Amino acid sequence: MHRITNTGRVNLGHLFWLRSLAIIGQLMTIAFVQIFIGVHLPLPAMLLVIGLEVIFNGITWWRVSQQRPESNMELFGQIWVDLGALSALLFLSGGTTNPFVSLYLPSLAIAAAVLPWRLMIWLAAFAVACYAVLGFDSVPLNLDNPANLFDYYRAGMWVNFMVSVGLIAWFVARMSRALRLRDAALGDAQQRLLHDERAVALGVQAATVAHEIGTPLSTIAMLSEELRDAARTDKGLAPYSADIELLEQQMGLCTSALARLRSRASTTTRRQRVGEWLESFGEQWRLRHPHVKFERIGAPPAEVSLDDTVAVSQILTILLDNAARASRDHVTLSCALTARGDQIAFEVCDAGPGIPATLRGSLGAMPVESTQGGHGVGLYLAFSAAARLNGSIELTDASTIKPRGTRAVLKLPLSGRKFSGAGRQGTAPSNTEKQA
Repeated sequence: MHRITNTGRVNLGHLFWLRSLAIIGQLMTIAFVQIFIGVHLPLPAMLLVIGLEVIFNGITWWRVSQQRPESNMELFGQIWVDLGALSALLFLSGGTTNPFVSLYLPSLAIAAAVLPWRLMIWLAAFAVACYAVLGFDSVPLNLDNPANLFDYYRAGMWVNFMVSVGLIAWFVARMSRALRLRDAALGDAQQRLLHDERAVALGVQAATVAHEIGTPLSTIAMLSEELRDAARTDKGLAPYSADIELLEQQMGLCTSALARLRSRASTTTRRQRVGEWLESFGEQWRLRHPHVKFERIGAPPAEVSLDDTVAVSQILTILLDNAARASRDHVTLSCALTARGDQIAFEVCDAGPGIPATLRGSLGAMPVESTQGGHGVGLYLAFSAAARLNGSIELTDASTIKPRGTRAVLKLPLSGRKFSGAGRQGTAPSNTEKQA
């Protein structure tokens, strides 16, 4: 038995409302022809059929409220009941001479839209059989003035045509909209899958490169240590002691990055408060760019923790590195809660030339060659990592008055946050840290 998707749930709800409209229309039609046209109908039998329809529609409403998905056989049964009720009412009101006999067609059109062709054939065969039976036997119409039968029949056909057109157009239009939404969702899912595949491929390449550069880094570290020892006794190397020390610091950063990569693959993440983590993160990033004027603006929100500080560190490192590459004059980092208080926002600003208009639409969607000589891989990975954390990255101009510099905002959702007196204060009084 094939299950249907959430689109099927919409179809069952549609069937409920269509049946409700049909019941109202049946009662109005019976009353109209009985009072104004003078047609004498077997009211007890017809009202019994309509009453059974009402009971079945109540059960259908209860079924719509359930959370379990429906099967195709369930929709088949729903439409089969509608065809059976229509056949019973037509049998009691003239059979094939009833102008509403063509109401079989909207039900079959709905069945063709929501059911597999095998079940549709069974319903079509049932409708044909009912129509054949109605052609041989039915309760004839009893009119006060039989001479006006043709006029009544023509008026009934006009009403029947309008009802059929309205039902088919409404339901098919809703079905088409649901299918378009499903196709759009599938397209988005395929795009996300392609994006994730690219990110995974880049991650595999990064892990391979990290493995390959382990040995060269060890060699460079050994040589720098020998140079440092030689500088202590060799006066010719003494002026380069500061450069050798800086080289060792950079080597330490590379070694720690590889160590984080190994620990990331073998250990689970742990929650850490933003204030404690951001302090150490800022100090580590300064070592990467000692010549960049870096400023951390404001104090981070109190009583706020992050689930995955390693991933957030990687994203912010990429954003800050890009900012430092664009401008060494001034790079800022701030942290605050959003206006709604359900997200934390990290803002990175620089004083560089800004984002070229030709790159705005493609940054983060694919690796892009930048004007500073980069290949856009880091920013692409940053966007992918933010998406995995259910967050987002926005890139805008740092100034709206005079477009200069870039403003990158990383927004991440908060979970399990505790509030304190200043917990909702995203920007506490400035506790600025600077380094020239």
